[in-house]
Amino acid sequence: MIQRIQTIFLLLASGSAFSLFAFPFAKAQTMSQSIVFADGLYNLQDNIGLLILFCLAGILTFVGIFLFRNRKTQLLVNRIAIVANIIGLVLTVILFMNDQPNMTQNVTPDDGLGAYLPFVFLIFAFLANHFINKDEKLVKSMDRLR
Repeated sequence: MIQRIQTIFLLLASGSAFSLFAFPFAKAQTMSQSIVFADGLYNLQDNIGLLILFCLAGILTFVGIFLFRNRKTQLLVNRIAIVANIIGLVLTVILFMNDQPNMTQNVTPDDGLGAYLPFVFLIFAFLANHFINKDEKLVKSMDRLR
């Protein structure tokens, strides 16, 4: 299981999704009128939808590691995780843009590491899908030879 390269990529993708609990999307001064920067950080705890989507993406990629015997199911689970991550990323941007009028004019938020982790997740998840497909083609070609 661990000797397959897609397992490593799935583990890294899952780790990048769960790292969002530690790293905020952005940092700024505390703004009482702002929804996302009320505590000075824009992170997963600011919206339940973000929390659910990124947790779902992380859990699905982690579960996908143990589905190595059924590659088609592994691909399906990984694709669902990718969709959850993309929806979470879009929701993150929408929430930030909707909160722009509530921010004071002289404060600009600084990007946090969490702003880039969903993209890292996507890279690792797509690489895992590539190698899972490659394994599936190899197994099909071996079955053809028998």
